[in-house]
Amino acid sequence: MKRRDFIKVGAGAISTLAVGEMILLSPDADAGIMDWFRTTPKLYGTRKSYRRASGKGRISNDYSKATIVKGVCLNCSTVCGIQGYVIDGKLVKVGGNPEDPNNGKSLCAKGQSGPTINDYPERLLYPMKRVGKRGEGLWKRITWDEAYNEIAPRIRKAMDEGKPEEVAIQIGRSRIAEEMNRFLGAIGSPSLFNHRALCSSNKRAANYVCLGETDWETGDFANAKYILNFGSNFYEAHQGAIHTAKRIIRGRYDNGAKLVTLDVRCSNTAGRSDEWLCPNPGSDGAVALAMGNAIIAANKHDKQWLDTWSNVGSDELASWIRAYTPEWGEKVSGIPAETIRRVALEFAAAAPRSIAFTNRGSGAHYNGFNADRSIILLNAIVGSIGKVGGYCYGEEPTRVPPRVFPQPKPEPPRVTATSLIENPPEWPLANKWQRMKVGQIVYQGLKEGRGKVQVYFSYTVATPQTWPEGRSLTVEVLSDERLIPFHVCSDIVYSEQAHYADLILPDASYMERWGFDTRNNMELRDYVTLRQPMVQPPAECVSFVDSMIEIAKRVGPDTAKYFPFKNHEEWMKIRCEGLTKRVGEDGFEYMKKHGVWQDMTKPQYYDLYAWELTEAQMKDTRTDERGNVYRKAADGKESIVGLMVDGKPRRGFATPSRKFAVYHKDVEDAAKQVGFTEDGGKGMPTYFAVPSIEKMTNEMLHLVTFKWNVHTQGRTQSQKYLSEIVHHNPMWINTDTAKKLGIKSGDKVELTTYRPHGHQMKNGGEVVGKAEITAFVTEGIHPRVLAISNTLGNLFHGRAATAKKGKRQQVPGWIESLDNEDQDLVEDIWWDPKNGGTGAGYNVNAILPIQPAPLVGMQGWYDTVCTVKKV
Repeated sequence: MKRRDFIKVGAGAISTLAVGEMILLSPDADAGIMDWFRTTPKLYGTRKSYRRASGKGRISNDYSKATIVKGVCLNCSTVCGIQGYVIDGKLVKVGGNPEDPNNGKSLCAKGQSGPTINDYPERLLYPMKRVGKRGEGLWKRITWDEAYNEIAPRIRKAMDEGKPEEVAIQIGRSRIAEEMNRFLGAIGSPSLFNHRALCSSNKRAANYVCLGETDWETGDFANAKYILNFGSNFYEAHQGAIHTAKRIIRGRYDNGAKLVTLDVRCSNTAGRSDEWLCPNPGSDGAVALAMGNAIIAANKHDKQWLDTWSNVGSDELASWIRAYTPEWGEKVSGIPAETIRRVALEFAAAAPRSIAFTNRGSGAHYNGFNADRSIILLNAIVGSIGKVGGYCYGEEPTRVPPRVFPQPKPEPPRVTATSLIENPPEWPLANKWQRMKVGQIVYQGLKEGRGKVQVYFSYTVATPQTWPEGRSLTVEVLSDERLIPFHVCSDIVYSEQAHYADLILPDASYMERWGFDTRNNMELRDYVTLRQPMVQPPAECVSFVDSMIEIAKRVGPDTAKYFPFKNHEEWMKIRCEGLTKRVGEDGFEYMKKHGVWQDMTKPQYYDLYAWELTEAQMKDTRTDERGNVYRKAADGKESIVGLMVDGKPRRGFATPSRKFAVYHKDVEDAAKQVGFTEDGGKGMPTYFAVPSIEKMTNEMLHLVTFKWNVHTQGRTQSQKYLSEIVHHNPMWINTDTAKKLGIKSGDKVELTTYRPHGHQMKNGGEVVGKAEITAFVTEGIHPRVLAISNTLGNLFHGRAATAKKGKRQQVPGWIESLDNEDQDLVEDIWWDPKNGGTGAGYNVNAILPIQPAPLVGMQGWYDTVCTVKKV
C-alpha cells in the first residue's frame, strides 16, 4: 500500500482523525519557500467583502440575550480588558471591558476578531505525534495520556543526569510566565527562552537604568501640553496602543497638546502628528542630546530638580552635554539645527506637562539603549519626571503583586543550574534587571554547541516566520534531531513552529483558558486582570498550563509537590484568596465578575520618588551627612533606601544612588567586561554611530520593518477578517530614490541584505539573503530607507493566511458533531493569486540578519543594510 493511500491530507482533516490514524500536513508543492518571495505583477486585488457568517446557521445578534463573561485579549501585547457575549454556548462578540482602567469600552480590530479563533475551521483539535521525518508533515493522532507519557520520562532523564537546564521552553507572548517559571523551577531549569530581545529590551533597560524599578513608563498623556514621540507608532502598533492613543487624543483636544513625531517613515502616527520630523536612521539619540543641549544653553532647564534628584547635577550635565549642539545634531540626523532648537524650546516651555518617550523606532538599533536613555533624559532636564502631564511611572507594572495574589506553597527553590544560551556573557545587561534574554541567538547557540536541549517546548511562537534568519538558520536547527532531540509544540493552529515538532499539543485559546495579566495602568495605579474561559475549548484542546500541571505530576513526586492543585482554575482560585479581605467578598468571584482589580488604597503614582518614607520604612536605618538613608541587609551590606529632601526622608528612585541615573556604574562596568568602547566607556548616554550605517556605500539603502494595526507577528493571519484587511506588504521606497533606480509602484524588485558590522558581529558585509518583492513608491519615507511590514508571508496557518481559497481537503465537517465549514474560505479569499490577487505577502524576516545590540542584546531590526534593483 502506498503511503498516500492510507494517510489523510490537510489541516482540515484533523477534525475527523481517529486515534492511531495518520495525517499529512504540508504546504502544496508549488508553495516552497522561495515561491513566497514572489507576487503577482498586480499591486492590489479587487476588494470583495466577506458575505457569510461562519457555520451553517447564524446565531442571533440580539446581545441582550447574551451572557457576558469578562476576560483579557491576547491578540497583541496590549492585553486589553474585554467582555465576551455568549449565546447558546457560542462566543458571538467581544467588546472592551468598561471596568478596565486602560482601554475601557474601546477595542481595536484585532480584539474584535477574537471569536474567529475559537471556531476556526482548520484549528488543531487533538494531540498528534510525528511519524515521518521531522518537517515532512506526517502525523498520527494519539491520546493525551500517550502524549504526557512521551514527555515526562524525558524530563526525568535530564533531571537524573544533573542537566535540568536541558529542558527548555521557547515562548512568544505567553502571558503565563509565572506558571512557566514554576514548572521550570520545579525541574530546576533556568531555560525559559523569551522574545524580549526581539521586542523592546533596549527600551526596558533604559528605563531600568534611569528610574531603577520599572521597564515601561506611563506617560500622563491626557494632561500633557507637549508630546515628543521618538519612533512610536501608537496609533497602530505600540504596546498599549489603545491606552496611549486614547489619552493622547484627549490631551490634544482637551489641552491643546502638540504632538511631534520622529520616524523615518510616515506611519499612521507620524501622519496624524502636528509635525513629522524624518531623521537619518539611527540618529534619534543624537537629536535628543542636541535638544537637551539647546534647552540647557537657553537656561530653560530645571536646575533645582536636577540638583536634587539627578545623580549628575545641573552644572556637570551642562558641561557634559556642551559638545552636542543642534548644529552637530543636524550633521548627524539631517534635521535642521533651527528645527531641533525650536522643538526643544517648545518642549521646555510646556514643562512639566511635557513628555518625551520612545519605542522600537529609536530602540531597535545598535545604539538604541543609549538613544532611549538620552530621550528619557530630556524629561529630567525639564523636570517632568513623575509630574502631572509628564513622564510618569509606577512600581514594577509587569508583575502580579504577590502581596495581594500570593503563590500557593510550597514554591520551587531558586534555580541554581545555568545556561550560556539563557544567560550569554557577551550581553551582560540582558538579564541584569529582569530575564530579558537574547532570544535571537538561541538557535545559533545550539548549533555552535554553547548549550544543549533534551526536551524543547515551544509555545505561542512561530520562530521560522518571525525570527531573523527564520527560514534558514532557525529551520536548519529545528530540523536537526541531533540539536533538538525532542520538540513539543503547543499551539492553536498548525504553524511553521508546529511543522518542525515531534509532538503537537492542541492549546486552548485566550478566550478558553485561565490566567492573570497586568500592564502599567495609565491611571497610575496597580491593577490586575483575570483571563477566564468565555467558552469551553473544542474537542480535546487543553490549555498549556493544565498540560504543564499534568506533566509535572508525572515527572515525579519531587516536581508534583509544587502543583498541589487540580488545574489552572483551582490555582487561580487559591491565589485570589488574598484578595478577599480587600474587596469584602470572595476574591475569585470578584475577579470573575469584574475582570479587574485596582489598588485604590494608595495615591496615584505622581512624584513617586518624592513620596515620604513611613516610620516603619525608616526602622533600622541611618542617615549620613549627605542625606543618604541607609539600611543594612542580612548579609551585613548597606544600601541606600531613601534620601533626605526638604528635611524629610523621601523614597527616591530605585537606583543604587536613589537618584535619577544619568550616569550608571553598572553600564560602565558591563562595557569594560566585554571590551565595548564605542560609548566612551564612562557609563553615560553617549551618542555613537551604528557601524553598519557608517559603512554604507552610495548604492546601499537602509531596510526597516513595521507592523500593521491588524496583525501581530505570526499569530493573526489565520483570522480571516484581519487578513482580508491586510494581506499584502509591498516595499515602501521614496519617490526620488525610485526615480533614480527606474522603479515604479507595482514593479518587481530584488532586495539583497547584508550582515552587520560592529561589536560581537561576525562576517560583516556578507550577503544574508535575497527576495523579490513588489514596490510601493511614496514621498512618506526617508530617501535612504526602504520599509516592509513584517507579519505576512505564511507557509502554513490555513487558507486565509496562505491566500488559498477552496474546500478543506476531503473533510465535510469541523468536528464530528458540527458542520463548521466556512464558505468565506471556500469562495471569498479574493486575494488568492489564482484569482489575480496579490497573495499572502512576503516574509521579510527570512532575509534579516541576527544582530544583537551591545550590552543589552536587543535585535537591531532597523540597522539592516541592503541594495535593491528592478527585476
